[in-house]
Amino acid sequence: MSDNKSSSPKKITGLCGQVVQGDYGKGSKSAHQALFIQTAAERLLLRRKTGPALGDEELLKFLGKQVKCDGFVVGNSFLAESIKVVN
Repeated sequence: MSDNKSSSPKKITGLCGQVVQGDYGKGSKSAHQALFIQTAAERLLLRRKTGPALGDEELLKFLGKQVKCDGFVVGNSFLAESIKVVN
């Protein structure tokens, strides 16, 4: 079975969207509230490349804001190397 989301990292520059909070892993033992970047086309789990997988307090300052990011898409996650607030 093939999935349209590759597990190979894909370099992305200038990804724009809004940082939102929502359920992740609903119905599983690892269910928790997570931060996502919501773009016009998709919603990706947002992580900092050098940050922790869970509970990254640094990302909270971007919640509700429009951002522009550089980093990598891996599966349904965006591993950000840089995040900047845009207006």
